[in-house]
Amino acid sequence: MTGLKMTIRTIEEMRAAREHGESKTDWAFLRQNALNGIEPENDVDSPDATALMRATIAKQRAGRPAGSGTKEQVAIRFDKDVLAAFRAAGPS
Repeated sequence: MTGLKMTIRTIEEMRAAREHGESKTDWAFLRQNALNGIEPENDVDSPDATALMRATIAKQRAGRPAGSGTKEQVAIRFDKDVLAAFRAAGPS
């Protein structure tokens, strides 16, 4: 890594720099590429890792996993004395 300058910033510092126009990232260019379906180039230092990360991200799904389909959620209201009787009986 000879000749490279590494800078460490917090998220707040990065946001402030972006708001003040100090960011060197061309966000408009990146957004347009995303809209056109153009993928970024592979990482020259580790092209296999780039492909692996993209494959992993493609497999990830948001939200909760699908249920078994054998259970149904219901909401029911009981009188306090009925609940007290069930709780006094303990687990069945």
